[in-house]
Amino acid sequence: MNKVVINLDALRHNLARIDRIITLQGASWTVVTKALCGHTDTIKALEMMGVKSIADSRLDNLRAISRETPELEKWYLRLPHLSAVKEIVELADLSLNSEIRVIRALGKEALRQGKIHNIIIMVELGDLREGITPGSLTEFYREVFETPGIKVMGLGAQIGCLGGASPNEDQVAQLGLYRELLELKYQEELKFISAGSTIFLPHLFEGGHYRSINHYRIGEALFLGTNLITGGKIPGLRDDVITLEAEIAEIKKKSLTANSGTNSAPFDMPNLNYEPGQRGFRALVTVGNLDTDVNGLKPVVDEYVVAGGSSDITVVNMGSNPNNLTVGDTITFKTNYSAFLGLMNDPYIPKEIYPPLQEFKERYHLHSSIEIPRILDDDSGI
Repeated sequence: MNKVVINLDALRHNLARIDRIITLQGASWTVVTKALCGHTDTIKALEMMGVKSIADSRLDNLRAISRETPELEKWYLRLPHLSAVKEIVELADLSLNSEIRVIRALGKEALRQGKIHNIIIMVELGDLREGITPGSLTEFYREVFETPGIKVMGLGAQIGCLGGASPNEDQVAQLGLYRELLELKYQEELKFISAGSTIFLPHLFEGGHYRSINHYRIGEALFLGTNLITGGKIPGLRDDVITLEAEIAEIKKKSLTANSGTNSAPFDMPNLNYEPGQRGFRALVTVGNLDTDVNGLKPVVDEYVVAGGSSDITVVNMGSNPNNLTVGDTITFKTNYSAFLGLMNDPYIPKEIYPPLQEFKERYHLHSSIEIPRILDDDSGI
């Protein structure tokens, strides 16, 4: 049977390492859980590990989290849209914003619900995603500052999420300068400079420091150990939190190169350099591009190579089949972020946490040394 396995011991290892590095900076962080697609057992496990603050980009996920783990602080990462304002205020303790019309609607709805809604104002620093351009920030903040029902907790930025640019100290320092300017002008504390994403971590793990940032939003490295600068793994983090176990439906010795013809394959195929006539074992597993990004799967056995996939099938070149696998055996894959997202969002493939939640709870619940606290003040409501 095909299944995604979430290794809680590996997850706890990465959580502790990232928390230590960020804490040494004098900063705090929020765990980004959007890639879990609302998988409540994993989120329950994170809560057992000491996590109190999570961030997600889907309201359905926040609804499930509110139901199963109501004590968690919840950030809404997706830009709020007007038609969802009621649910955002109801489900999220904080949202990231860049449109004054939406912020006014959030404030109006918050007052209707008897709340103050916390926001981070997003600033454009070069990733060309969401954010106020720096030149219009002062006037924008004035309008937000005058909006009833809204409390501005700080400024934020996305770097490396769309454009792929690496952060630099000059970029980050701009946020600190903007905060000082706004605090001086309006005599109101902006508590956070909040930065996303995993792209900030390699510099921190190398002993570097971003002086202006006091809050991070981190997800990918927690689950995959990814170094977004090099494309490899951050030393000290594990890359086996998420694995796919896929059952072999066929295995035969075949040619490793297809007959020549037009390139009409519906999905991108990896560029594999095999000699014409070269033969080897090819295994077919019943996970395809309908389930995930097949090109983001990497077999844990180095000799195995993903040769491509259709909507339903992934083909793995197995060389000499060193482990003598046969039909019914499984091939284990690690994933990149794209494949991870696809698998967790796929309703056809079961997800299994290991060890089971109760066993994990008994092992760590009474002596967890990790604490990732709520970021917002408890008295943020009216």
